[in-house]
Amino acid sequence: MDTKANQDDSIQPAEMPFLKQIEQLKKNLNMILSEQLQLAAKLDYGQIAKLIPELMTAERIFVAGAGRSGLSMKAAAMRLMHFGFQVYVAGETTTPAIRKGDLLLAASGSGTTTSIVNAAQKAVNAGAKVVALSVTAESPLAALAELVCILPAAQKQDHGKTMSQQYAGSLYEQGLLLLTDAIFQTLWAMEYSPAETLWTRHANLE
Repeated sequence: MDTKANQDDSIQPAEMPFLKQIEQLKKNLNMILSEQLQLAAKLDYGQIAKLIPELMTAERIFVAGAGRSGLSMKAAAMRLMHFGFQVYVAGETTTPAIRKGDLLLAASGSGTTTSIVNAAQKAVNAGAKVVALSVTAESPLAALAELVCILPAAQKQDHGKTMSQQYAGSLYEQGLLLLTDAIFQTLWAMEYSPAETLWTRHANLE
């Protein structure tokens, strides 16, 4: 019995021919870029633009996210700091108490991540504003937020590949990084500072 055909579907990466690996890399990168363009076309930019005055008027900005979403939010915090905002990452040892006048940017695709919902609740209790960056407007996190910015991507536990061919919440996490970069670029265009000025705020203890 010829079992080679049955084994093709379960071929291991190390067994994949080198040229096939190159082909798959190109295919998958193009797929990811295509999905991000589709996501961008579905965004409600009018809703997202409401975040800009919240950023501009906040006394301090706090960001919160878990896992890869948290990494995207840390990247966003870095860029907002480069722009000149006072920014803190929730959970870091030097992050101060949030208070009235502050803004919490809370990212959770499902809007149910316990640590993020708890952070949002504490922010509300302290009198701070909460903006949610999520896949859905129907969640515990959304209920606490004054503004919900929707990224219409697949949730982490959606394994049906109906909204994305990527694994878990990759589309949302990538979109989060790209969207916050777009927000930074918009802020920079609004109140232009020379790149040299922003550069003075880059870390110099590395």
